[in-house]
Amino acid sequence: MRKTALFAATLVAALAAFAGAGPGPDRDSARAATAVPELKGRLSLSGAWALYPLALKWAEEFQRLHPGVRIDVQAGGAGKGVADALAGAVDIGMLSRDIAPAETAKGALAVAVAKDAVVPTVSRANPFLAEILRRGLKRNEFAAIWVAQTLRSWDELFGRKPGRPIHVYTRSDACGAAETWAAYLGRRQEDLNGIGVYGDPGVADAVKRDPLGVGFNNINFVYDAKTKRPVEGLEVCPIDLDGNGTLDPRERVYATRDDIIKAIAADVYPSPPARELFFVLKGKPASPALAEFLKWALTGGQALVPDAGYLPLGKERLAQGLAAIGGTDTGR
Repeated sequence: MRKTALFAATLVAALAAFAGAGPGPDRDSARAATAVPELKGRLSLSGAWALYPLALKWAEEFQRLHPGVRIDVQAGGAGKGVADALAGAVDIGMLSRDIAPAETAKGALAVAVAKDAVVPTVSRANPFLAEILRRGLKRNEFAAIWVAQTLRSWDELFGRKPGRPIHVYTRSDACGAAETWAAYLGRRQEDLNGIGVYGDPGVADAVKRDPLGVGFNNINFVYDAKTKRPVEGLEVCPIDLDGNGTLDPRERVYATRDDIIKAIAADVYPSPPARELFFVLKGKPASPALAEFLKWALTGGQALVPDAGYLPLGKERLAQGLAAIGGTDTGR
């Protein structure tokens, strides 16, 4: 009995010493070799309204995975995002158009992270809504409205004597949505005419309040995130893609957000106004938190892309992004 008690006491003492009753250099070295350092830091993003909803979701999830990291996301237009990134005011600029050669020359590194589209919009109270949804508008008609300004009346559009005017809205801020919509019309943002309104929410609100208005928006500001149908008071103005004067079944891709996403994926909806969305850095990532966030956005974070209302990128495009930032695959 005494031998058993003595053995038990010896065993307890040995286990206590092994578990760390006192520090030792060998044990500390083993811990240092096997421990995963906690990721810490602060990251900031600014720029394109198009990427803002997805960036918020990514920031929220990444902070859950890495509680030591804080991420601030601000929208303000693609032009602001690139300028902020190049100036070092933020870690990541959000861009919803192709990077310009002049921006690349200044050290901008653009990494594609997702895909979406710009769609033309009208008010649900538009007196011509039934005709608009039946026939859509041709690209040359959109160009006549926004660029040439030779089409100024809704009545004229539908073959009647000029009457009720078309109230045209565009963006007042330097942005990817306007640049992309202009590119579809063969122009640049500065060629678009209309009443300038700041930001995606501003244009959407202006159009839905104006029965005679027409504008354009990134899809996540047209469709309700929960119902996936156009937000109250707003409708997509369909594009007559083949120009035959009517919307064929193949061209009816706007009823829900899922429908337009499928149309983008199948190349039914053209590019532009479909386009890639980018994170922009000034050179390679300078901090572990930034590098890990970028790698995660291109790997594990892609699982959040469809539910957020975007189209994930293909494996090859994602691999190009990882190579650009010097990253490797990670699912964390």
